Amino acid sequence: MKEIKFEHIRKFYGDTEVVKDLSFTVKEGERLILLGPSGCGKSTILRMIAGLEDITDGSLYMDGKKMNDVPSGHRNVAMVFQNYALYPHMTVKQNIIYGLKVHKLPKQEIQDRLDSVLDMLQLRGLEDRLPKELSGGQRQRVALARATVKRSNFFLLDEPLSNLDAQLRVSARKELVKIHEMFKQTIVYVTHDQIEAMTFADRIVLMYNGELQMIDTPTNVYHRPANIFTAKFIGSPPTNILEMDYNQGRIIIGQQSFELTEMWKRHIKKAQIENLVFGIRPEHVQLSKSPSQNGLKGEVKYIENQGDSYSVYLDLDGQEMIALSEDRHWHQGETAYLSPQLERIHLFNKETENSIGYPEELNETENNMEERGIYV
Repeated sequence: MKEIKFEHIRKFYGDTEVVKDLSFTVKEGERLILLGPSGCGKSTILRMIAGLEDITDGSLYMDGKKMNDVPSGHRNVAMVFQNYALYPHMTVKQNIIYGLKVHKLPKQEIQDRLDSVLDMLQLRGLEDRLPKELSGGQRQRVALARATVKRSNFFLLDEPLSNLDAQLRVSARKELVKIHEMFKQTIVYVTHDQIEAMTFADRIVLMYNGELQMIDTPTNVYHRPANIFTAKFIGSPPTNILEMDYNQGRIIIGQQSFELTEMWKRHIKKAQIENLVFGIRPEHVQLSKSPSQNGLKGEVKYIENQGDSYSVYLDLDGQEMIALSEDRHWHQGETAYLSPQLERIHLFNKETENSIGYPEELNETENNMEERGIYV
């Protein structure tokens, strides 16, 4: 069982708590991303797994064994650091096989493993170069190769691609996927890059201020955010979050309102929460130059060119809303009409900032009850 399990883990530096009561399990063979802004505790979590940081409180299990006091060298982990951490006086070959020689593996097995990663990571022909003679992308591949040849059960990556340009990051992510498909390690990967998280992860752990905000698949983190922080952090441009009132099935923003679907009305009634905050992603707001039956009206304040679309910033009765539009013929000061896609909206409890859920969940619950002969 190549699982990693956190049970109420806490980490203090002096009086400062940097990881707060963390409990979750990294499944065997999955690619799990630790995502969040700088200072949220994600690198500290990775270093606790590696044994490079002590755990203040709680229990860490790896492969079913409690690891709190187990030295780093006995945890069967391979780690890739943000700054590569290559030995400058060693060649590419020497850097890659150094750990294998320390563990006294047979010469033929060392050579076989070396040959495998040289081909896999396109390092053939660079074996005798020193790190200073390599590009950033080549150094990164050497660091990945050094970790890969260990064939450890646990593969830990601390922002390994942050020093690469955009094109190299895409290439390196593909190489990481190939490595994982070949060896099926349990991967924990730290990043602040949403693109890396969404494209690489089986599941995302989103952290903020030392606390777990949400753990789920990339699809659910994006489309079903657990709270306002998740909704705003994931996505670019970020999710629109607006103050609102709710009255008899209508969402009221400023002096304007629109009517919800019957499923949303029932869901709000079931949740018994009417002190709400409204959220919708910019790509789920339709813009028009003519009024719609169940829409809103705003004034264009700013237009941002995104390449394949335009972010149109609007004043909506004193609140800002962003909409994505393929139409470049928008001008500052003109009136725009907005139609939110009602099946794509998000509603949050104003007091807790947590999502109140979605009508589909109510549908599933009611369908299950009907199958058991229970009707509401």
